Amino acid sequence: MSTTTTTRTTAIAAAAVLDTDTDKPDYIPRGPVSAELSFFSRPADGSVPYSYVEEPPAGQPRSNFQLTSHKVTLDDIRGHEQEYNLDKDAFQVYSGVSSATTYETFNEDEQVKKLYYPEVEQFLLGNVPGAHKVILFDHTIRRQDPNAHRQPVNSAHSDQTDRATEWRVRLHVEDKDEAETLLKGRYRIINVWRPINGAVQAAPLAVASAASVDESKDLVAVERRAPDRTGETMGVIYNPTVQWKYWSGIDNDERILLKCADSQPGVGKRCPHTAFVDPRTPKGAKPRESIEVRALVFG
Repeated sequence: MSTTTTTRTTAIAAAAVLDTDTDKPDYIPRGPVSAELSFFSRPADGSVPYSYVEEPPAGQPRSNFQLTSHKVTLDDIRGHEQEYNLDKDAFQVYSGVSSATTYETFNEDEQVKKLYYPEVEQFLLGNVPGAHKVILFDHTIRRQDPNAHRQPVNSAHSDQTDRATEWRVRLHVEDKDEAETLLKGRYRIINVWRPINGAVQAAPLAVASAASVDESKDLVAVERRAPDRTGETMGVIYNPTVQWKYWSGIDNDERILLKCADSQPGVGKRCPHTAFVDPRTPKGAKPRESIEVRALVFG
């Protein structure tokens, strides 16, 4: 048999194995993939874009902008983890992270704050260069379940604008003089993301390298209207040159740091991200369950 024929036969056999594996409920999709992502489209009337956290006032829509779907190619960073960092890409990943938490920890917010928050604070202080103070101000547990309070977000976004980050500092630093001092130094918002029910098979998290994002063209501030305050998030406009990534099969002992804001000039400021539907997800795959903790990181 010729080398060419042998190579082709081996490739066909490998493909057959892969196709068989996708029918197994425990299969974890890996490698590059093309998938549909949802992107922000500006309001047709040119008004300021907004969305309401809860029910809007009578006569107003929940949001005044549209989402449009585009197919993108996502590269798998598994095996290339060291190529990405917070200053360049606005995201960074870590493996082998120990935790004293269990699955049950994440069933109650108070247990999350008591047991998981201290781990997150120490992790950030130990892994973000220059960090000397951390304030954890929020967390969200997402479960891919129609009855869940919060589900994976299937639209490309970033969590904070520069103005909203400054507001957060003033909101969460109790001593107002200290807040003003901290605002003169470097301050960041970083989300710490992990699954809570084992390796992700469904609704994986896509991230865009900040090195490929043009903030003036690709990102738009969106008012986030809550009953007690109005914040700002950022919608992401489709741009085919943006480099989208994901980390296949991220497990409980792994973490993704997602930077949402950074006051220091000359670095990657924020990492657009979104959940996505991987067309290779097997039937019977366990639904994704995850937690993201949001932190102000000073220094």
